[in-house]
This record gives sequence, C-alpha cells and structure tokens, in this order.
Amino acid sequence: MRSPIQTYLEDLHRRISNQNSGELASYIPELTKANPDWFGICLVTLDGVAYSVGDSAQTFTIQSISKPFVYATALADQGRDFVLSKVGVEPSGDAFNSISLDPQTGAPFNPMINAGAIATASLVAGDTPEAQWQRIESSMSTFVGRDLSVDESVYRSESETGFRNRAIAWMLKNFGIIDGEPMASLENYFRQCSVLVDCRDLAFMAATLANGGVHPVTGKRALPTEHVERVLSVMATCGMYDYAGSWLYEVGMPAKSGVGGGIIAVLPGRFGIGIFSPRLDEKGNSVRGIEACQQLSHDFSLHVFNQVGQPGMALGRVYSGADAPSRREPGTAMRDCLNAQAHRIKFLSLHGFLAVDGVEYIIRQMQKMAPESHSFILDMHQVTGISESAARLLNQARQGLGAEDIAVVFSRIHDRQFIIDPLSKATHSGDHGFLSFEDNDLAVEWCENRLFGIDASTLAAPSSLAESPLFAGVPEALMRQVEAITKSQSFAMGVPILVTGQACDGRIFFIESGQVSILVPLQNGGHQRIASLGPGMNFGEMTLLGQTTRSASVYADSDVKCLILSTADVDQLSDQAPLLKIALLENLAKDMANKLRRATQWIAALA
Repeated sequence: MRSPIQTYLEDLHRRISNQNSGELASYIPELTKANPDWFGICLVTLDGVAYSVGDSAQTFTIQSISKPFVYATALADQGRDFVLSKVGVEPSGDAFNSISLDPQTGAPFNPMINAGAIATASLVAGDTPEAQWQRIESSMSTFVGRDLSVDESVYRSESETGFRNRAIAWMLKNFGIIDGEPMASLENYFRQCSVLVDCRDLAFMAATLANGGVHPVTGKRALPTEHVERVLSVMATCGMYDYAGSWLYEVGMPAKSGVGGGIIAVLPGRFGIGIFSPRLDEKGNSVRGIEACQQLSHDFSLHVFNQVGQPGMALGRVYSGADAPSRREPGTAMRDCLNAQAHRIKFLSLHGFLAVDGVEYIIRQMQKMAPESHSFILDMHQVTGISESAARLLNQARQGLGAEDIAVVFSRIHDRQFIIDPLSKATHSGDHGFLSFEDNDLAVEWCENRLFGIDASTLAAPSSLAESPLFAGVPEALMRQVEAITKSQSFAMGVPILVTGQACDGRIFFIESGQVSILVPLQNGGHQRIASLGPGMNFGEMTLLGQTTRSASVYADSDVKCLILSTADVDQLSDQAPLLKIALLENLAKDMANKLRRATQWIAALA
C-alpha cells in the first residue's frame, strides 16, 4: 500500500507546479543561474521517516535559512542573557536587508534580519574566525545529519557584491555589538548563507527542532532543550520578515525562508517541513513554498495553536487475534485453523485526539505489519476525536489495504458522532464505507470468519450428538439411549432462547445448526456478549450443577436448530447407568477449566 501522505504530497506538488509567478533573486548574481521550475517538498516525522516529492534532491544554497541555526549555536555557546544583550528578539516589520538597530543600544532587533544574523555569527564559540566557522559548519551539519559544504562560487558572489552588508557590519562594530574584526564575522556570515543543502536537508533540520533539538535519525543532540523554544519563538515572529504576522496568522508554524528559494516550517512535536522553489515574491519568499505551506497547514490542520500531541501516543497496545480470539466456541477443526492463522488478525488500540501526525504514525505501523496481516481492527474506545484530514488519510489507508485484500474495520466507536462524522465525510462515491462493530469480540469474530472465508451460521453440524465435548467418553450404547430422550426445537433469528434471571427449567441445549450469542446484562441497561456458539456446541449445561436461575441470556443470531436434553431425563438414565453423570460432570469441569484458561489469556492480552 502506498502511503496516503506520499500520495497527498504528490498531488499537492502537481497542483502547485502550475504556479509560475515570482522572480529569481538577482542581487546575488550566482542565484540567477537557478532553474526557475525546480520545486521540491519534503516532510519528515519525529522518528525520521521522510516523504519527498519533486526536486527534493536538487542542491541549492541555504541563504537566510541558516540564520535560526547559527542563532541556536550562539545560544548554546554563550547563553541566553549574553546573546540577548547583543541581539534582540522583536519583529522589525522591515525587509531582510534593512538596517534595523535599537536606537538606544545599537543592537539589531532580531537575529532573522541580516544585521542580527551578522552579529550572531560573531557570537559563536571560537578564538579565531576560522575556529568560529568550523563551529558554525559543524553545528549546521549536526542539524542536517550529514557533513555540509560551501558553494564557493555563490560565496564569492555574495562577498563581492555585499556592500550593504559590509556597511551593516561596520555599524555593528561602531555600537560595540561585534567585538572583533567585523569583516571576518561578515565573511563567516557569507559562508553560512552559501552552504549547500537540498529539500530533505531542510526538512531534517526542521524535524530536529520539532524533536526538541535531537536529530530524528542520528539521535545526536544539536541544541540544548532549553534553547529550542527560543529559536522557534523568533522563527514564529520574525522568520518570514515583513510577512511574518500574516504567515503566523494564516499558516501558523515557526518558519524561515531564504532567497535561494527554500522554506523550512516546524510543527513542534510533530513534523519538520522543507520546501524549495526559487521563484520569489516581492518580500523575498518562495511563491510556491508559501502556497504549499498554506495548503499543508489547512489540509492537515497543522496550525501551531491547534491541539497537538506526540504522534506515537496515538497508538497504544498492539496485539493479535491469537492473543484475544473471539468468544465463540469453535469446533476442533476450526480451533486448529485459528491456532495456526489467528495471529494475522491485528488489534490496534488508538488513543486521544487523532490528528494527521498520529494517523500517519498509525498507518506506517499498519504498513509494517501488512505482509503478515489479513485484517486490522482499530479499537476506537479511547479516541477523543479525529480531524477531518486525519479521517481522510485513515480511510485512504483502509482502501489501499483493501486493494491488497487486507481488511481494516473499526470497533467501539459506539454512538459518538464526533468520530463517526469525520470518518463518514472522508468516504467517497466509490467507497462502500467503513465497517464498525459494537465491540472487539464481534469485530474479531468477523475477521476470523473472513480469514477462512466462512459464514459461521452455515457451519456444518456434527454428525451425531456423541461428537459433543460434553459426552466425551460416554460408551456408544449409552449414547444411543441419550439420543433417544432428546427432543428437537427450532428458533427464529433474533428470538431470546434463554433470559437472564428466569428460573431454570432443567433444559440443556445442543446446537445442530445456526449460531447463538451468550449475553450478560450491564449496569447501564446494555448487554455484553461473553460467547458465541455454533454447531456442535452446547449451552444451559450449568443446570447440571444445580443452578436454579439463568445467569445469562441466549439469543439466536440466525435461524437455530437445537437438540434439547432434560436434566430430569439425565438423572433418570443415570440411575441405571451412573457412568453417564460421571462423564458429564468431568467433561463439564474440563470445559470450565478451558474457558477459564482462555479468559485469562484474553485478559492478559488486554492488560
């Protein structure tokens, strides 16, 4: 099955590729050599899975996207207070190359404009400019997860044309913001902007910030935890220059753009996004990049102020139909089949509010299990809600797995419309809808039937009453006497055969055909099914132990035909042949022990 996330990104890329407005950056001559049609998108999860589309492997220079990561390095090296004394955190509302300095202190307003970034480059650890550059390069490489290099031609082009930035650097020196040689710090700034990356690199850098400063694949810490929120805060308020307010309002993710055509967006605790398309708007932001982020945010409900959580928390316990089989009592042949194949039925217990990132994680786990699975049961009992975008992905996964003959069904949604409605809206005209069961037992029984291609109500009856487990060990001659005292009775589908609390009338039922459910009452007035019985099984046998009232109800799930044996007749026959009563009680004890063992196994699977 193809990932719905991958399918979505491919469709998004195809739609936005027709957007051809914007111009290449020209104030750095080397940037005009880019192909204006380049366009890549990459999304990386917190456990390092990358979904890429388009020109995601095309390299380009990182430009201003380097700024938050060098700022992060300065925070890690010098601490919050010292860095704040040199560079502020207030939005300037001006263009990226504006000379925005505090009139009192001379400090740049924030580290995302050029003035602040030049100052930040001077603050990283290192006794010499060369050592500072090695620190910058090493730190950025840790965020990416691989060694980086500089595009020397772009670096030379920046250095040779960066007259305005040279003026800014000297102003910073004049106000005491840069302590050393300002041109050395400026050259390091030009180098950091000229680092070569691709779209996947940007997404991994963003995912590292989303993951609390730890790279999701290498596991290396790129930034101390206490500084992550500071970097993301500045990105949220200043990362898109004089478009920052509209960006936060419309898209709602901490972000940073670069005139090379890149944009990174971070959804803390969920995703990192990297986009590359070199056509820029008048503010210096990628036209296609902004459009892609707007649609991603809208379609996947990624706004930072929406409810969020750890994706892995959406999936709780995973177990199989071998751990928790249905409560039906299968015959010997079917039990053997279930013992061999029931592990192919997978239960997934879902938790909390299901957003896109949580559902993406769930789908990915289903993909991993798919080669050894025949059915998935999604237990929704502890789900508090689901977004429409997440429901859409989940239904796409259900349909994709269905095309591979793997069923996906839901259980324990009950009457919660806030879950049913998004799932229902996500279906389309060619989809027959999702299958939902009242409880896990009904769901796993359906999956068991599907596993073997059977309808439980049509299972063949045993050839004789002697095949019933209750009569194991009873001699053939005695069995003929038992069969002679049985009576046959039919029950229509839906009819209550026994009712909880009614007086026992001494009847024991042996199912010849059809299927029944054993139900016990719940305090809320409902019922819980505790067993499902088919041909060859029996119920009502507790009357042999002197039970005076029925402890459970029995309903016909289909048209049912039973052989009925009276305990009074059994007692009378046992007076002549005591072996009958002895065998019945021994078999009843064995049956109860087996049921207790299976119940213990079932409880352990759910614990």
